[in-house]
Amino acid sequence: TGLPAPGDSKEKAILEERLRAMQFELARVTYDSYMQKLQERKGVVEERIMGDEIRSPSVQLRITPLGVVELLSTHDQLLGGPSGQSYLGCMFPADPGYAALITREAAKIGKRLAKEGVIGRFALDFVVVRSNGKWEPYAIEINLRKGGTTHPFLTLQFLTDGRYDPETAIFTAPNGRQKFFVASDHVESPAYRKLTPEDLFDIVVRHDLHFGQTRQTGVVFHMMSALGELGRTGLTAVGNSHEDAKATYERAVAVLDRETGAGGGDPG
Repeated sequence: TGLPAPGDSKEKAILEERLRAMQFELARVTYDSYMQKLQERKGVVEERIMGDEIRSPSVQLRITPLGVVELLSTHDQLLGGPSGQSYLGCMFPADPGYAALITREAAKIGKRLAKEGVIGRFALDFVVVRSNGKWEPYAIEINLRKGGTTHPFLTLQFLTDGRYDPETAIFTAPNGRQKFFVASDHVESPAYRKLTPEDLFDIVVRHDLHFGQTRQTGVVFHMMSALGELGRTGLTAVGNSHEDAKATYERAVAVLDRETGAGGGDPG
């Protein structure tokens, strides 16, 4: 908005001014270095999707060696960074308002990829837009690999022995309870560098945050080897509802902050 008409003598200068004001996801990238690489490698122009509300879910699939397309899961991606484009984590399953909708669209793409000879796990990223109360899906990217949503979902499967129903977008444990999780690979603070994996286990047990097989809720850590160098770990918080999983995740991060003095608090 606010741009001159196409062909206006000021159009080029104003466009360049707008571009130079843009903030890149990586701090080390500058406008000049980006434009140099764009000139060397060329680029893709994408339509910007607009709407009253925009979210970024994904669908995970697998194609067997026999060409069977399996619909594994849906997630809402947690994004951050300067412009909200960096993947930080996910919530499972995706919002029921559009989970079945993106699953149907993903199945179409899965069948085409199977026809092309693709085998193995992959994921489809979507942008869903709500306008006038209705969600509209836009498939934006195919990731032909395991991604950031793969390991937390497998963790949930292994811990609960439950099953995901792609028709309803519901994961049910053998005891009949629905299961949800919030997961991230970016639970981090410089203060966490003082922790060891053994410290993490001790902290979650003392605060009754660990995953319990009887209740089938709680926290599971991964990427613990990055604590000493980066002050970073991964966390999957399993609950009996989206709200329960989110509250467990937030409580676990708050406990880690308190135990390490992160954020200015005194260690507990």
